[in-house]
Amino acid sequence: MSMIRIAPELNLVLDPETATVAVERKDSIQYSMETVFERVDKLDAIAEDLVNSLSPSKPLLNTWPGRENTSYMAGVYSNSFYGVVVGLAFSGLLALVIYIMRLMEGGI
Repeated sequence: MSMIRIAPELNLVLDPETATVAVERKDSIQYSMETVFERVDKLDAIAEDLVNSLSPSKPLLNTWPGRENTSYMAGVYSNSFYGVVVGLAFSGLLALVIYIMRLMEGGI
């Protein structure tokens, strides 16, 4: 960021961003924050992506378009699979218990 010198003999400068006229001081240094703002914007996008990763319907930063509900559908399929497996294991265990109870009663 540069300052425009209006009157060098009076040390008057113009700040083009704020359009203010001020006295130039030798004891202060003005630094451009554009590179810092770019990095902060990049970190903000990464933080937003981290928050979006908690929701199954939000798009992530580095994914292809149209894959917003991929983790939701993966959760549905995996939970359905585990539900069937646990249900079959419980049914098999129940059938085994019924079979053993009939053997103990003496009837087959």
